Amino acid sequence: MNILLVEDDTGLSSSIREFLVGQGYVCETTAQYSDADLKARLYQYDCFVVDITLPDGNGLDIVQTLKRNESPAGILIISARDSLNDKVKGLELGADDYLTKPFHLAELNARIKAILRRRFQGGFDRIEEGVLTIIPDTREVLVAEESISLTPKEFDLLLFLVNNQGHVLSKETIAEHLWGSFMDQADSFEFIYYHIKNIRKKLNNSQAGNYIQTVYGVGYTFRIS
Repeated sequence: MNILLVEDDTGLSSSIREFLVGQGYVCETTAQYSDADLKARLYQYDCFVVDITLPDGNGLDIVQTLKRNESPAGILIISARDSLNDKVKGLELGADDYLTKPFHLAELNARIKAILRRRFQGGFDRIEEGVLTIIPDTREVLVAEESISLTPKEFDLLLFLVNNQGHVLSKETIAEHLWGSFMDQADSFEFIYYHIKNIRKKLNNSQAGNYIQTVYGVGYTFRIS
């Protein structure tokens, strides 16, 4: 899952990013409203974690822009401002949750997971497609209730395909999801093919169906045959 953290406290931003990366997320950071606004227009994220008070703008304007552009991303506001008016305004603009500073990183993680469950899993903690079961919170993949081992990137790629079932995802879209804007520096996306190949092999070895299909010249899609 790809997260954009918008926080101008460098110490807090660094701590949050380190923690979230350790939990398996791709986490980009910015301290500026203008940079966050640009990234939100150029790249796709699964969740935005946004402070209200920024040196060059208001984080609530980011929320408003995301909702105006019908972004499917989850939005969590983090702020030292504990007023009821700020909370109500943020939620009315379309944020999914509001967390007051200071907070424990474990609580931040729990709230992000809850947002992602609601956004991409219909509120359920398990995704079941055919004989395939995915448990995002524990990063487990089961085929006919038997566990299979995926690398972190293989897991993220499979989950991304399942969450976009029926849609064709280009290599560029997949790479951006897995590595964020860092993929602007990539020379090619051929490594996506090798990740797909490895996932297919592991699924086939476990007697799962050919769920990941190639749309030649375009990308990949997940379908239950």
